Amino acid sequence: MVTGKDVARVAERLGFEFRRQTGSHAVYVRLTDHARVVIPMHSGVAIKRKTLRSIIEDLRVTIDEFTKLI
Repeated sequence: MVTGKDVARVAERLGFEFRRQTGSHAVYVRLTDHARVVIPMHSGVAIKRKTLRSIIEDLRVTIDEFTKLI
């Protein structure tokens, strides 16, 4: 089970910075390459598999790299 907080922690380790939050979706941006990722921040709720896969692609890492960073 991976939550929004877990993904946000990984994003910050990869150099992403919190930009803003609209409702329950947080936007993170990496200034070096202007990559942007939107993370659903529903407390205590796991992110669905397909959504997580899309977020990992937006982070520009592999699934294995992502699991190591959690």
